[in-house]
Amino acid sequence: MNIVEVFAENVFNDKVMKEKLPALVYNQLKITREQGSELDASIASVVATAMKDWALEKGATHFTHWFQPMTSITAEKHDSFLSKLDGKAISEFSGKELTRGEADASSFPSGSLRTTFEARGYTSWDPNSYAFIKDETLCIPTAFCSYGGEALDKKTPLLRSMEAINTQALRILKLFGNTEVTRVLSTVGAEQEYFLIDKDMYSKRKDLVLTGRTLFGAKLPKGQELEDHYFGTIRPRVKAFMKELDEELWKLGVYAKTEHNEVAPCQHELAPIYTRSNVATDHNQLTMEIMKKVAEKHNLVCLLHEKPFANINGSGKHNNWSLATNTRVNLLEAGSSPAENAQFILFLTAVIKAVDEHQDLLRLSVASAGNDHRLGGHEAPPAIISMFLGDELEDILLAIEKGEKAQNKQRKVMKLGVNTLPAFPMDTTDRNRTSPFAFTGNKFEFRMPGSNYSISGANVILNTIVADTLMQFADTLEKAKDFNSELNTLVAKVITEHKRIIFNGNNYSSSWVEEAEKRGLLNLKSADEAIPYFKLEENIALFERHKVFNRKEVESRTEILLDSYVKTINIEALTMIEMVKREIYPATNLFLLDLSKTIKAKKDLTLDIGLASEDLELFEHISKLTQKTLLEVKNLEKLLDDAKKITDIETLAHFYHNSILSSMSYIRHLCDEIEVNIGKNYYPMPTYTDILFSV
Repeated sequence: MNIVEVFAENVFNDKVMKEKLPALVYNQLKITREQGSELDASIASVVATAMKDWALEKGATHFTHWFQPMTSITAEKHDSFLSKLDGKAISEFSGKELTRGEADASSFPSGSLRTTFEARGYTSWDPNSYAFIKDETLCIPTAFCSYGGEALDKKTPLLRSMEAINTQALRILKLFGNTEVTRVLSTVGAEQEYFLIDKDMYSKRKDLVLTGRTLFGAKLPKGQELEDHYFGTIRPRVKAFMKELDEELWKLGVYAKTEHNEVAPCQHELAPIYTRSNVATDHNQLTMEIMKKVAEKHNLVCLLHEKPFANINGSGKHNNWSLATNTRVNLLEAGSSPAENAQFILFLTAVIKAVDEHQDLLRLSVASAGNDHRLGGHEAPPAIISMFLGDELEDILLAIEKGEKAQNKQRKVMKLGVNTLPAFPMDTTDRNRTSPFAFTGNKFEFRMPGSNYSISGANVILNTIVADTLMQFADTLEKAKDFNSELNTLVAKVITEHKRIIFNGNNYSSSWVEEAEKRGLLNLKSADEAIPYFKLEENIALFERHKVFNRKEVESRTEILLDSYVKTINIEALTMIEMVKREIYPATNLFLLDLSKTIKAKKDLTLDIGLASEDLELFEHISKLTQKTLLEVKNLEKLLDDAKKITDIETLAHFYHNSILSSMSYIRHLCDEIEVNIGKNYYPMPTYTDILFSV
């Protein structure tokens, strides 16, 4: 396969538009895309006709407005190109059908913005993202809003936040005399971790089917202790999956670049080349969907839950974020002499200030029931937000704070002691894989997002908080009589006030937790604790200031996040109860019945050598475990009934975290003890060993 030839062959991209559209229409659409100017409605019909003709050539029969509601998946409603004229069937696709669609807004999460009798919602064409063909359907990326105009999706706030950071970054660049740049874009590359397991194993685990994670499972005799899976040779079955996945993604214009085995057994990663945030978000949603489809073709299942298996690594989605100009300059590129790069230093300190002042928003942007199982587990950053800059940048910033001349670190040459191996320049600083927010050369890697969720939320927050800081900087510097003097004063002040957020050490250590508390950093350990920070008055004011969210939208999203948290755990609890009653308890009884027969048979032999003593101990142990399990299941059922009486969503979320999860944890402990003590032929489902060593 020629990658270049097949890349984006199913995308109505710039190359196709240039071929299919009249020059005037193409130029108008290009201006809208590149400059963010208002779309000229008069060109919609021309674009729609060209888009339809291209889609028909590609074998498409339907079109859909492809949008991203407040769920973890995308949504689409298909309409055919079929129409009727004078009793004859014709193909038709109008400008109105391109630019506007309608969906039932009451059937998607809306956080009380929509009720059942207020059903109307609109989808609106997003010309910033290319249309594409998937499953013989023309997919048109769109925004989704309510009848009242409130955003009901994850794309609209992202586009708003991109406008906000563009506006404020341009103000800063102008102060440095840069008038060539007309647009600043946030760019993202989202590394996607995932598990691949055998489909037959998956279908025998009700917890995986219904919740995406195992609610039971004793610790593996061998997990990832030998560190022999990470970057190891990719097994043929997985390699075949990866090959087809790459091909399908390339056809859709997704910049799939890197693939490898991850740390845990059956765990893998795909990393793309980074691109503008809205396109990266679309591509990541497509990647998750295509992963699942391709896996099925290989009799595999792709698990995207943050923690599908206990006692081994879970899966994250590392969000590599930066800022780039339309003149192809990365504003977070330090260059060879970062100490003399004042523009870079100012943008860097803007990020430092933003992250420190808005720890709560960054933490809640990754808050979910699934991610709670992963964060801080020596496989992902802890819930405490901090930044890693590396020794070189930290030394430069501390020198600026003290008013001293900052020194650039000299790059050493790496020599490996073998003449035939080439020497190469070392980086001036190491990487820190334990940091939640690490500078990695020309971007920040936000390592906290979970594998299952849209990257939109994290990037909306990043764009908005950095835009707000840049606005404050611009307000100060635009009034300066001496720009350079005011710049130095501003940077030094920011470093003094916000250096507490910088930590280059081991974020997994218990000493860091103590140190972070002394520094006054937040430690929001669970999602139910973090999410309510969304609707703090200062946060609502922040979002309204940059027109990213209004008050209603913030309040609705807070409710949606808490509601999703509660419903997720509720489904898990009900699944656990059913599995205990219908699978584990009957299997345990069968084991005890057979064991009792064995004990009786040994006693009947009347051999005075204590043959039945260990059997009796095991019988008693399993009997007690079973009894405790059934009692705790009854307690869990009572807790679920008690939860129905709680009407306040925030109180309910705390109840699920503090009471229901605690009960579930105890039931799991008991059942995992049962698993390791009864015969394998009695245990009613595939074990971790069966699942993780079968692909």
